[in-house]
Amino acid sequence: MPKESGRKVVATNRKARHDYEVLDTYEAGIALMGTEVKSLREGHANMGDAFCTFYNDELWMEQVNIPEYSQGSWTNHSSRRRRKLLLHRAELIKISHKIRESGFTIVPLQLYFVDGRAKVEIGVARGKKEYDKRQSLREAQDKREAQRVLRARNKR
Repeated sequence: MPKESGRKVVATNRKARHDYEVLDTYEAGIALMGTEVKSLREGHANMGDAFCTFYNDELWMEQVNIPEYSQGSWTNHSSRRRRKLLLHRAELIKISHKIRESGFTIVPLQLYFVDGRAKVEIGVARGKKEYDKRQSLREAQDKREAQRVLRARNKR
């Protein structure tokens, strides 16, 4: 069987980029069961309400829905179980010091495979206010309009 290469995105938490201002990002491994990996390889995952917390100096990801593997039997996993994130000790210390400041949290941004290994991109983020969200939407809309005008000008 040939080894996988490249990056294959399984799930993206688009709500996180809307609700939070992401300051730092980290790539972490995930401790998964066999049926969870098989379900992810089929492209099944939902990160809508996901968040990360510290328990006993370890970082855990919660509320990620990886549905049960269709071919699994008694070995299947529970779909919303807590999953341990694998990071270097120095990164864990840096993240824990950062979130001790008020207003910071850790959100998973993307779940993907890199060279056959399941990874998650997590971000240290600060929550946006309602006016910040409106401003972000306005900037995106202005950028789209500018691109549209440039495309129309280049067609002439």
